[in-house]
Amino acid sequence: MTAPLVEVANLETHFPIRRGLLRRQVGAVRAVDGVSFTIDKGRTLGLVGESGCGKTTVGRSVLRLVEPTGGGVRFAGQDVRATHGAALRALRRRMQVVFQDPYGSLNPRMTVRSILEEGLVIHRLGDAAGRLDRMARALEKTGLARPALDRYPHEFSGGQRQRIAIARALVLEPEFLVLDEPISALDVSIQAQVVNLLVELREQFGLTYLFISHDLSVVEYVSDDVAVMYLGRIVERAAAARLCRQPLHPYTHALFSAVPAIDPARRRRRIVLPGDVPSPARPPAGCRFHPRCPLAEAACMTIDPPATVVADQVVHCHVAARELAATGDVSQASATIARRMAAAVPSTLEATVAAGVIH
Repeated sequence: MTAPLVEVANLETHFPIRRGLLRRQVGAVRAVDGVSFTIDKGRTLGLVGESGCGKTTVGRSVLRLVEPTGGGVRFAGQDVRATHGAALRALRRRMQVVFQDPYGSLNPRMTVRSILEEGLVIHRLGDAAGRLDRMARALEKTGLARPALDRYPHEFSGGQRQRIAIARALVLEPEFLVLDEPISALDVSIQAQVVNLLVELREQFGLTYLFISHDLSVVEYVSDDVAVMYLGRIVERAAAARLCRQPLHPYTHALFSAVPAIDPARRRRRIVLPGDVPSPARPPAGCRFHPRCPLAEAACMTIDPPATVVADQVVHCHVAARELAATGDVSQASATIARRMAAAVPSTLEATVAAGVIH
């Protein structure tokens, strides 16, 4: 078997909290706190979770746009954190990013030609004629014509701007793309076009994606594997089809219960979790989800749950581990946890009535 293209081990990214006249550090925001995963060449890992769980920081830390505090990142066997200077610049040509906001990620003072050519000049790729041909081909791959090179970003729609951002990444012919919520700022009618474009480009050029999103239905469509994050850590990971249909972690059950489904057979009872997400500056002891988990037990409050592995599914949960040990079957364990969650947590309508909004 070949080694994974991307290997992330116990990745940590903490942001210091400073106070006082001397700006002494009094704490840290643990945005990413021990994240591990691998991505094989040509595959897509979807990274999902609530806003503020650390998804974007993971993507930026892997590329070293944000410097990690600890852990390891390897790309094609090369230690990313130990690479510096010209070697890091060469490595970054193979690892590109598409940012969330196509309005903020493109310099409004630069033409599309200048935006796409900047990376080629930095990496000294080709002469002027060769760069022009390369830029035109990158635009054509994303559905835009050569005349777009002489226009400014404000002359394009949101979907076209995101295509330009994708072309900027593709013009360097990378192997790995971090897609940081690439469709969240777009109209629904445009989202499907951009998603289908990303799928086509992956199949055409054998690209590897880290697809960060909060849109679970899109993640299921795009991804081969899905990892679920909560408060700086991955709580469950599995193949996309398995995780969407047979989740084990209570948080994953609650997360996927919010996904609308046309097929009545796939509709889930909406689970509304109590309370708010704890502060990443003061994460709770034990399982980080236990303050909001309706199935939490005494062990959950003090013992950090280890990884439980069944086939290609990994879950960090004491309750799920016990159900798997009792049944020996992922499907049965998932169904049991779903029933217990439904009995313990009120539905959306019940929660609304209880709050006094509906009488």
